[in-house]
This record gives sequence, C-alpha cells and structure tokens, in this order.
Amino acid sequence: MTLLIEAEHLTRILPAIVPVTLVRDVSMSVGEQEFIAVTGPSGSGKSSLLYLLGLLDRPTSGTLRIAGQDTSVLDDDALARLRLEMLGFVFQFHFLLPEFTILRNVELPMRKAGRLSSAEMYERAAILLEDLGLAGHLDKRPDQLSGGQRQRVAVARALANDPHVVLADEPTGSLDSKNSEQVFAILRDLVRKHGKTVIAVTHDMDIASRVDRRIHLVDGKVVSDERMAQATA
Repeated sequence: MTLLIEAEHLTRILPAIVPVTLVRDVSMSVGEQEFIAVTGPSGSGKSSLLYLLGLLDRPTSGTLRIAGQDTSVLDDDALARLRLEMLGFVFQFHFLLPEFTILRNVELPMRKAGRLSSAEMYERAAILLEDLGLAGHLDKRPDQLSGGQRQRVAVARALANDPHVVLADEPTGSLDSKNSEQVFAILRDLVRKHGKTVIAVTHDMDIASRVDRRIHLVDGKVVSDERMAQATA
C-alpha cells in the first residue's frame, strides 16, 4: 500500500503563559483508499491533528511527510502548493463565499492551482456539482440552497483539484440525520468508487462504526488505532 501521509511523534504546543498541548507524540501512517474516522471527546485534539495532517498548521516537533515529502523543509509557498495538489478540505460549516455562485465557489481552488483554462474549470466544476446531485443549481448562490446542498458544494470544492486525500472536520455536525447520511454516503463513495482517501473527524459514533479504520484520541494522544469490521453501507 502506498503511503500518502506519514507522521512521526507529531506534537503541537500552543504557546501561552501556561502552554497548552493540543497534539501529543502522534505517530501514524495513512495509505491509499482508506476511510478513517478520528474520534475522541471534545478538546481531545481531533481537529488540531487534522489541521496538522492537512498542512493548515505546523507541528511544534515531530516529522510529517506528505507523498514522501518532508514538510518541515518547505516554506509557506511550497506548503500551499502541496496542499493544493494533494489535499482537499470539508468543514462543518461550509465556508462558501456568499457573493459567488456555487459553480464559481467550486472553481476557486482550480483558479488558485492555475492548471486549467477557464473553459476546463467551468466544465470540471459543473461535472462535480452534477455528480453530487446539484444539476440545475449551478448559478445559485449558497444562501439559495439547503444545508445539505451547501455541504455537497463543499465536497465538490474539496475535489476541485482531484486531491489524493480529503480531510473532513465534522462534515455532518450541522446537518440533520437525512443529510448526514447523504454526506456520509458521498464520502464513502469517494473511497470505494473513486479511490480517494478520506480522514474525517466526527462525534457521530454511527458514522465512526462504518468506516475502515478508527483512530481515537484522548488528551491529544492516540489511545487506539483499529481496523474496523467490514464497513456496511
């Protein structure tokens, strides 16, 4: 199995009068086509770990390799490029830009990457949105959609640059049970049908019981890392 993410003794300490340790001595590896849930009580460091793995924050100590690249030697520009090429993000609150159409929101990461023409970006954004059941909504703004629809737009945006890994921070946390199930099914299909790796922070233990692997944190430390029984639909 090709390793996409390798973390060795990652620690993140928040400087303060009394320093706060967010992530403590975490070592783990993530391979291709894995569906991973990161669980733990509130304040256990789940999101902090996700931000480190997603290059949104730098560790205080330890080593993080993405696709074999030691990220500690990269400057901010190189980290941003690696993040654009390898990683996609879905957050609990979609963070769509309200002044743009949903199609334009999905185009934004592609514009940042600068690999496609305007026509190609339009076509890819439209295909992604249509594949997620949003055909006919492309010219709507986010405030014209339901919460579940907006989260599907966020998934499309995460996939804009065809990343190897999708990192999701409580992607169903603000949704009702029906929309939560739809978003879970989309994430599962990214792994099973499209060969992506998905790492999802979640409090939803029903979702966590249906992934391939569950990593449980307490006080910033990994206390269990277990392969789950065959995931169910």
